[in-house]
Amino acid sequence: MATLKTLNFDNSYLSLPENFYQRLHPTPLKNPFLIGFNPDVARLLDIDPCAVDPSIIARYLGGEALLPGSEPLAMKYTGHQFGVYNPELGDGRGLLLGEVVNKKGERWDLHLKGAGKTAFSRFGDGRAVLRSSIREYLISEAMHGLGIPTTRALALVGSEELAMRDGMMEPCATVLRVTPCHIRFGHFEHLYYTRQHDALKVLADYCLERYFPECLAAEKPYLAMYSEVVKRSAALVAKWQAYGFVHAVLNTDNMSLIGETFDYGPYTFMDSYKPDLVANGNDHQGRYAFANQPSIIQWNLSCLGQALLPLIERDDVVAVLDHYAEQYKQAELAEFRKRLGLQLQNEGDEELVMSLLKLFALYSVDMNRFFRCLSDFDGSDEAVAALMTLTQVPSGLSEWLLAYEQRLELEVASFPIRRAQMRAVNPEYILRNYMAEEAIRAATAGDFTLVHDLLMLLRTPMDESSEFSRYSTAPPTWAGGISLTCSS
Repeated sequence: MATLKTLNFDNSYLSLPENFYQRLHPTPLKNPFLIGFNPDVARLLDIDPCAVDPSIIARYLGGEALLPGSEPLAMKYTGHQFGVYNPELGDGRGLLLGEVVNKKGERWDLHLKGAGKTAFSRFGDGRAVLRSSIREYLISEAMHGLGIPTTRALALVGSEELAMRDGMMEPCATVLRVTPCHIRFGHFEHLYYTRQHDALKVLADYCLERYFPECLAAEKPYLAMYSEVVKRSAALVAKWQAYGFVHAVLNTDNMSLIGETFDYGPYTFMDSYKPDLVANGNDHQGRYAFANQPSIIQWNLSCLGQALLPLIERDDVVAVLDHYAEQYKQAELAEFRKRLGLQLQNEGDEELVMSLLKLFALYSVDMNRFFRCLSDFDGSDEAVAALMTLTQVPSGLSEWLLAYEQRLELEVASFPIRRAQMRAVNPEYILRNYMAEEAIRAATAGDFTLVHDLLMLLRTPMDESSEFSRYSTAPPTWAGGISLTCSS
């Protein structure tokens, strides 16, 4: 197996025109040290987790030395932020270190977040603070554990360097992000709005070959690629809605071309179901509220379609976008069928789901605790009583539970089989804001135990653990006072 010193780099992004990026080295952090290391991600890169040296990891990911074979660069892109086009964007605090090819032939981007100033930092200091770095390190693994497409993180490195955030000095850190793709919608927007249409084609050809090779044989390859991006994006946001996840900063520069959850900021899993929940204190207009996410994704896809007009006919773009709503609707219904333990399709399923979501909103139900409890529902009085404890107005669920029981009669699976199927998709644990906050507070005081514990717990969120049973109960009352902003 490989070590950090012997990774198989093959940096294809450097084959693109030089104006696509800026080449530079990370700016070293003061006295970096390893906080967390993800063995599952290490194995994706053929790294033996048992052979890693914490001091070497800290040296490479703290910017003191370059990984052998890496050729760091900051990508140039633009995008729509809160609905307004911003031409001044790019990797302002992160560097693409390079691309590693493992023994399976899989290609993985290594991106160091918090690596220092670049040409695209604008007025920023190029750093990531410990608080936001812990949140990204944990959530990327939590999402993967839930089966939601996401970037992952290999390691979290702390330091003695400080940066100013929200009027306070905070410790700096880096996260090594791992994903097959760092191409954003904003990469195409940059080339479109600067009228670099030949370069736009170069980028599209690169993406076709690397990420969508199955589209190369299509009659219209660029249209086929765009159609696949729309399909994957619809499926992604359907999973967010099914698990109560709020991304909170769905700018087009935060949209992954391959349909992964990307660029975590003030994200939230809802403690109680609130369709109008705005997780980002900087989102004053509520643009990125939970209920808006499906339509925002469609809006972002229209921006990508606009940027691809030099390569795709406008009517074709419109036709693809016209299918989005139905693709999303079917993907969301499929997710909820799984959560409800419904293997068969019935014409009344959509109404069953929508009526449940209305109850969630009306009675402030914790949807993830409800679905986990529903996994054990066998129609008994005890099972009904357990579900009733999860709502402020228990009687409101009675009619829905009756309809649910009648729907289950159409299924062929026995209760034990249905229970196992539901427990495989309804988590015992999700990363709630208070859990991340507790880990951040302890880490700021020098204790990283909770960071390690939560990473292990969230890797397999469906499995019960007596050691961490408190995380499956209702959040503490103080959790409601947590405020998140873009600096989170």
